[in-house]
Amino acid sequence: MVSDITNSWKGLEHAEKAFEEWLLAETMRLERLEHLAQKFKHKADTHEDWTKGKEEMLQSQDYRNCKLNELKALKKKHEAFESDLAAHQDRVEQIAAIAQELNSLEYHDCISVNARCQRICDQWDRLGALTQHRRQGLDEAERILEKIDLLHLEFAKRAAPFNNWLDGAREDLVDMFIVHTMEEIQGLIQAHDQFKATLGEADKEFNVIVGLVRDAETIVKQEQVPGGLVNPYTTLTADTISRKWSEVRALVPQRDQTLANELRKQQNNEMLRRQFAEKANAVGPWIERQMDAVTAIGMGISGSLEEQLHRLKEYEQAVYAYKPSIEELEKIHQAVQESMIFENRYTHYTMETLRVGWEQLLTSINRNINEVENQILTRDSKGITQEQLTEFRSSFNHFDKNRTGRLAPEEYKSCLVSLGYSIGKDKQGDMDFQRILAVVDPNNSGYVQFDAFLDFMTRESTDTDTAEQVIDSFRILASDKPYILPDELRRELPPDQAEYCIQRMPPYKGPNAIPGALDYMSFSTALYGESDL
Repeated sequence: MVSDITNSWKGLEHAEKAFEEWLLAETMRLERLEHLAQKFKHKADTHEDWTKGKEEMLQSQDYRNCKLNELKALKKKHEAFESDLAAHQDRVEQIAAIAQELNSLEYHDCISVNARCQRICDQWDRLGALTQHRRQGLDEAERILEKIDLLHLEFAKRAAPFNNWLDGAREDLVDMFIVHTMEEIQGLIQAHDQFKATLGEADKEFNVIVGLVRDAETIVKQEQVPGGLVNPYTTLTADTISRKWSEVRALVPQRDQTLANELRKQQNNEMLRRQFAEKANAVGPWIERQMDAVTAIGMGISGSLEEQLHRLKEYEQAVYAYKPSIEELEKIHQAVQESMIFENRYTHYTMETLRVGWEQLLTSINRNINEVENQILTRDSKGITQEQLTEFRSSFNHFDKNRTGRLAPEEYKSCLVSLGYSIGKDKQGDMDFQRILAVVDPNNSGYVQFDAFLDFMTRESTDTDTAEQVIDSFRILASDKPYILPDELRRELPPDQAEYCIQRMPPYKGPNAIPGALDYMSFSTALYGESDL
């Protein structure tokens, strides 16, 4: 029937349209599968390229050979990797989702896609586990290295000052010292005792410092940390500290012995000081008393010359009798010198001052004996009285302030004036005084000795042989000629005295006279008669 044909045609049209729609849908499915397969392959390839070497890197224990700063750098690097790994989580999920879609779309090669997806997922799980394990390893290594580092740092902080203390202690223990008194050696012993009192605390500090190194060594050995014993904070080592500490402990008893020996030496020196002082404090005042007594006699203020001479000789005998005490003191002084003793607070006397005092005492006695004997001879030969002699002596002593037995020119002039001697204050007076000085100080020493003063005063008092003495003096200057020349006077006498004589001496008119010759005999005779002398 036409209707059957129409219905069949319509059915065919529907079937053809459905088939066409299926063909379009299948084409779209296949295109989708091809796209997904390409996308899967691209993402899988990209992921697998990224994962190359990651497992080996994560399985590596390179951090076990690192120093702390290097380890911290590795941790930073690992943290960056962890961030990168987290970022790749989305790609892995995308790969799995694509594989799932391929399976749902019945991709013809689902078996290989699923296998590759499984490998990627399994590897991803391994990377996660290895990442966690490496982080734990890094954290544990960091903990160990930080512990070792803290031990190294604490060692450096303690070892440096302790090492300086050891160096200073060693210098003090071997330091050479020079002492001269008990107080000085006792001060050193006290300081040493104070130092020894600190050794207990020092020993504790030493044990702490060495303990830090031992703890570090134990950790390094247990954890097998390469280079863990190298301390980056100091060049000091436990061996160095131990060696120096042993040296200091060995030097302490040696210092004890050295100080003990010096103490015995200073005790002996102290005994010598006391012995010397005891003897010197007796000898010194004795010499001073004898000197005062001799000086008093030498001043001639009491007793006759014979009595003074007698007492002086008695003192001389006493001084010689006292010589064994000086010799005993010399022996003690010799021991003092051998012991290198330089100061003695128990006496202000020294052997040199006592020796000089002793010699001065003998010299003073001998000088006074000679002076008294000369005074006796002068008195007896010149006919002056004891009272005159005493007056001369008293006046001389009055102006001899320092008791030197001599007077300076001005002192001598004052002495002459005190005895009633007239010396003008004009130029003529100065010339007259210079003539007197030429007589009493012929060598122009600048001083007038008592003997010369006494001779002058004796001549002036007795007024005998003055002209003859003056003539004899000029005869000596003239080399025994009966006349004298101006050049000879200028050569032998001070300028003012020479001019004084040249102006007053008359010309010599005797036999063998030469031009310019002067008659010193007539001059002396006339001079002897002048009252202003």
